[in-house]
Amino acid sequence: MSIELITVVALGLVFLIATVLPVHMGALAFVAAFVVGTAFVGEDTDDIVGGFPGDLFVILVGVTFLFAIAKGNGTVDRLVQLAVRAVGGRIALIPWVMFGVTAVLTAAGAVVPAAVAIIAPIGMGFALRYRINPMLMGLLIINGASAGGFSPISIFGSIVNGVVGRNGLPSNPGLLFVSSFMFNLVLSVVVFFLFGGRELLRRSAENTALGGGGRIAVAAEPATSVALGGGAVGHSRAATATGGNRGGGGRGGDTDAGATDGEPEHLPLERDHILTVLGLLFLAVGALAFGLDVGFTALTVAVVLSLISPTSAKAAVGQVAWPTVLLICGIVTFVALMERVGTIDWLGNMVSQIGAPLFAAILICLIGAVVSAFASTTGILGALIPLAVPFLLGGEIGPIGLIIALSISSSVVDSSPFSTSGALVVANSPTEQTDRVFRGLMIWGFSMCVVAPLLSWLIFVVPGWG
Repeated sequence: MSIELITVVALGLVFLIATVLPVHMGALAFVAAFVVGTAFVGEDTDDIVGGFPGDLFVILVGVTFLFAIAKGNGTVDRLVQLAVRAVGGRIALIPWVMFGVTAVLTAAGAVVPAAVAIIAPIGMGFALRYRINPMLMGLLIINGASAGGFSPISIFGSIVNGVVGRNGLPSNPGLLFVSSFMFNLVLSVVVFFLFGGRELLRRSAENTALGGGGRIAVAAEPATSVALGGGAVGHSRAATATGGNRGGGGRGGDTDAGATDGEPEHLPLERDHILTVLGLLFLAVGALAFGLDVGFTALTVAVVLSLISPTSAKAAVGQVAWPTVLLICGIVTFVALMERVGTIDWLGNMVSQIGAPLFAAILICLIGAVVSAFASTTGILGALIPLAVPFLLGGEIGPIGLIIALSISSSVVDSSPFSTSGALVVANSPTEQTDRVFRGLMIWGFSMCVVAPLLSWLIFVVPGWG
């Protein structure tokens, strides 16, 4: 067996084991890099560690550290309250508020499952209280997370743009973000009318609240703990993904959902909240307008906020998305090994020999969608884009269009209940509707495995973008 095939088999085993067993994919990838590198390639540990993505490490730590501070000092909760209060009694807008807030969180640097974990208990609580279809609420939350997930300062966006930049491919971070956002926005419009949105437009909160006098209650603190390590989270493990509290967010008045029967206390933004918002704006403007490094700028803002308010930032380091950091750094380190031994060129040449570039492009998107429906989207993005590099360098397919299509195909399927985001929605659904939501998300998620690659291929690849 050639060394190229050995590395491909090893990568496949990493994804397979992490999908069926509760073993962290990133740790598996590091072990695979060590075993394959030393036993089959003859490298030493210095060579293996040389493939560690230091730039991505700083970005992942910086943005998730900053977001942890924003969550810990109450900025996120206060912004959610303000957003929900702004819709007044128009309950048809509540799912869109959840879409918008989740998109803002991921665009600002929150890991997608973490953002869903924060908003899902709130949104599913509203869904029960105001008789909103839980599929509608859950899908808009997940789509919102994907919509913001590819901003230039987000986790997904940083991964894709970093991989593209290291491989010398043309990139357009702004177009990637706008394309992903618009795709998820249009998809959410379809979801809205498919799952009861038209009926919501005819109702008002005053005559639909369940025992709450028509007042919209704002969730304060979801009792959710995200498990990012295993890749897929199935039906039986959905409750585990939220700290064992199955359906806690879906019972209107439960403490876990944070919803109350009375009107929430509308408090003004305090000093720490204002400073945190200004810090996030500084990060966005600095990175987008002045080209400042996203990771170091985020760390700088986080450190300044920590100095100004040490108490509120004390626990933030422990809330950094370390599982995600381990995941993507492990995958990229193994992919770097594959690049050194020539596997990437070998696979790229195989794809190029298919003879039909457009068919090869949609095949790559389909692979990304199907695998991501069961495994980690961050891992897929870190692995599949490098595998497509030789194919893209051939010039027969626009690289920017294929990268956008692959990114959309791999992220939209997060609605599958076997992915972390989908499992979080299932776990926070009302107990009596859990099975229905699971089945609905399974049908929808698997349909997206075909629909998303096909649509994104038609929109971005066939016209030859980039």
